[in-house]
Amino acid sequence: MTIKAIVFDAYGTLYDIQSVAAITEDAFPGYGEIITQIWRIKQLEYTWLRSLMRRYRDFEAITRDSLAYTLRVLGLQHDIGVFERIMEKYLHLDLYPDAAATLAAMRHRKLAILSNGSTGMLGALVRNSGLDQVLDATISIDAAKIFKPAPEAYALIETVLGVPPGEVLFVSSNPWDACGAKAFGLNVAWIERLSPEAMALACVESDLIAPLTMFWALRTQMDALGPEPDFRIRALSDLPGLVTSQARRQP
Repeated sequence: MTIKAIVFDAYGTLYDIQSVAAITEDAFPGYGEIITQIWRIKQLEYTWLRSLMRRYRDFEAITRDSLAYTLRVLGLQHDIGVFERIMEKYLHLDLYPDAAATLAAMRHRKLAILSNGSTGMLGALVRNSGLDQVLDATISIDAAKIFKPAPEAYALIETVLGVPPGEVLFVSSNPWDACGAKAFGLNVAWIERLSPEAMALACVESDLIAPLTMFWALRTQMDALGPEPDFRIRALSDLPGLVTSQARRQP
């Protein structure tokens, strides 16, 4: 396997989407975690539904719509200032602690992001985190106007980078994204941050499964869709070693 480009998902892979909880908890004490979980579930659901309905709206609009849904169903009254302060955090999400060092260690290959994020939203996030200094491209699915895991979204990698799927390693912590990328024909490394054993233990330790545990069960375990990732790693920091080992195996 010759790897010429390494392409990362953004939300949940390089950037910790749960870092919005500090803002939501400050705005709505006691509701911080449940807001982030419902928000993320509806955010993803809306991308898939709009793709199927062929009624595209960009990720910023979807993120706003799903946040509005979340606050409404939880019965949380708010003003526009609070809403915008929560939305602003999506432009300043925390990087996972090993993200910057991992990318820096692999600068000898083409590095890029392929994300459902809208062009403006994603560009601001990358600049604010400093990753614009190490990435060769930040690719938004806006150009295809259909969200991952649609094949048209993954096809943008070759269009922008000029690297065919067989020479790309796609990295994501989102199981549905890993399945979609593999089905398209990319080499895939899935970041399994929470093992099945840890997931099972969290579920049996309490008679009542906590909302965060339910979120983990829905969003962190590999989906039964058929395609399997080529590699399973536990953290971004495992990636440079994986890429090096695969390069040594090339004839």
